[in-house]
Amino acid sequence: MKNAVDAIVQAFETLDPRHIDTLAALYAPDARFKDPFNEVRGWPAIAAIFRHMEVSLDNPRFVITGRIVDGRQCFLTWEFHFAFKRYAVGQPQCILGGSHLVLDEAGRITLHRDYWDAAEELYEKLPVIGGLMRWLKRRANG
Repeated sequence: MKNAVDAIVQAFETLDPRHIDTLAALYAPDARFKDPFNEVRGWPAIAAIFRHMEVSLDNPRFVITGRIVDGRQCFLTWEFHFAFKRYAVGQPQCILGGSHLVLDEAGRITLHRDYWDAAEELYEKLPVIGGLMRWLKRRANG
């Protein structure tokens, strides 16, 4: 499985939103994907999520910062670098997160679950809602 994980890391670190179909070989046809905003099944639905990056973001790229492989499962930690197309145009952004991947016998992804804090990593950076999120965080912390 190490070779499969190496190929997955390479694909995500060199991902070009204009060529999402190159990821199709990494996913089982009925793979599941879940993140803070989406929960879908099947490659066409997963591809649509990746294609949305091209519409909303400039220069999206992943940097894999760590990996743990255990049999047919792995956990990747990553930095997602990008800039918004409609807000703070050109200002670099970074989201820190992790992905739990479960692979089939052929090394294809059957489950891709992303973990990241949408409140801290995204909402706090947006106008209006960002101020509200920071205020709520201060109130919750006493």
